[in-house]
Amino acid sequence: MKKIVIGFVTAVLLASVVLAQDDMAVLNFIVIRDYSGKPIRNASVVMHPVEKNGKQSKGGLQIKTDADGKASFDGVPYGKLRVQVLATGFQTFGNDYAIDKPIVEITVKMKRPVGQYSIYEEHPEEKKDEPEPQKQPDKDSKDKPQ
Repeated sequence: MKKIVIGFVTAVLLASVVLAQDDMAVLNFIVIRDYSGKPIRNASVVMHPVEKNGKQSKGGLQIKTDADGKASFDGVPYGKLRVQVLATGFQTFGNDYAIDKPIVEITVKMKRPVGQYSIYEEHPEEKKDEPEPQKQPDKDSKDKPQ
């Protein structure tokens, strides 16, 4: 009798594990350079679950890309996921993704950082706020003060 109960409990647990795996996804990341398409190795891919109100949940997971710029993670639950990618010499990438398929392919194109804007530096491409020279009224003009 004990063996039947233990067998039944084991079967129920295995069935629940199999059913729970249906709601899990495999994420495949490819991290490349925006300007050349070459892979970025050793980039950090950070994943955070996102709650229904749009706030990032506590905790998360970090994986690194290989020499081909690829990283993979199996067992991500369906729902919203915030992905951040960090790599030395590149701008930080961040985006939210809806995980709703068993296999999700995410390609991240990393950009080089741009210079910071300073109000103390000269910017010749911008038009300065210089006052326009005032026109002198004509001698015969009616706008002439009397």
